[in-house]
Amino acid sequence: MEVVPPEAGKVFIVTGGAGFIGSAVVRHLIHHTPHRVVVVDKLTYAGDLASLTPVSRDQRFTFVRADILDRERMTALFEQVQPDVVMHLAAESHVDRSIDGPAAFIETNVVGTYTLLHTALDYWKSLPASRREAFRFHHVSTDEVFGSLGADGLFTETTAYDPRSPYSASKAASDHLARAWHHTYGLPTVVSNCSNNYGPYHFPEKLIPLMILNCLEGKPLPVYGNGSNVRDWLFVEDHARALALVATRGVPGESYNVGGNSERSNLDVVHAICALLDDMVPERTVARHAELISFVNDRPGHDQRYAIDASRIRRDLGWVPEETFESGLAKTVRWYLDNRPWWERIRSGVYRGERLGIAS
Repeated sequence: MEVVPPEAGKVFIVTGGAGFIGSAVVRHLIHHTPHRVVVVDKLTYAGDLASLTPVSRDQRFTFVRADILDRERMTALFEQVQPDVVMHLAAESHVDRSIDGPAAFIETNVVGTYTLLHTALDYWKSLPASRREAFRFHHVSTDEVFGSLGADGLFTETTAYDPRSPYSASKAASDHLARAWHHTYGLPTVVSNCSNNYGPYHFPEKLIPLMILNCLEGKPLPVYGNGSNVRDWLFVEDHARALALVATRGVPGESYNVGGNSERSNLDVVHAICALLDDMVPERTVARHAELISFVNDRPGHDQRYAIDASRIRRDLGWVPEETFESGLAKTVRWYLDNRPWWERIRSGVYRGERLGIAS
């Protein structure tokens, strides 16, 4: 573990800090910075305190179970904690679930973000001038707000928004709210938009963990359509480093794209997982895990391609990903092999790998 420097750190509130990306950020902040972290999470199905076990005994870590929609609770929390930085990651985040039940996405992602912004604004106005200048509200978002790319081109920070699913529409709305609170009220907000994340503690409704676990259980590997949809893959620990930089060094009113420079089609990702497991799991029910691949009806409104231009964060903040897709995927597969109790508990009750998002 990296030695924490002796200088005094900031106080962070991290909403959604028990989720996949949020917990990676919290682990990074505790292990590699001097900052104090207060996690706020209402522990929906995708929130898991086990993802915070590596930092749970640290004196700089605090967990608060609360809902960001609860304005009174958030106001009291801000007054008690006195944060220097708010990193807002609490969100409903799965496209398929947004197709089946969009209301929760509007409530959490739009109304929840509004509630948190307004709470932060009142708190920020009460601060002395020096602390107001240093305060940051970091809204963490997705590249899906930009819509779908053709065969060429990359999403930049100035790409026009064109959301295509209830999930991406709700995140686009929350991005606009964060920017509006800066331009209208002066609240020092920054926004980041990331490409598809993968890595340890990823809830198994998403592509990479679902394919890994289905392989291990000898179940079919459902690939939407013909598997040609392309995503830019980002190892979650690389993303956590980027978010810490944006939150502490980002310029108010600006946005930063974070991508892994690792475009792969969904089918290529599944084949890569199968090849890794062929090597790592000699005892299996099939000769090759790729035999389990099955093509299923595509998701309604499935965007064809996402790809991020991350040159601004590289130029302005000095961030580059440390993992290639190959090295990050190998680490991810190994983590799931070494942490069966974590995912077996989920697969036994909360989520069994069933198909979601088939409404038309």
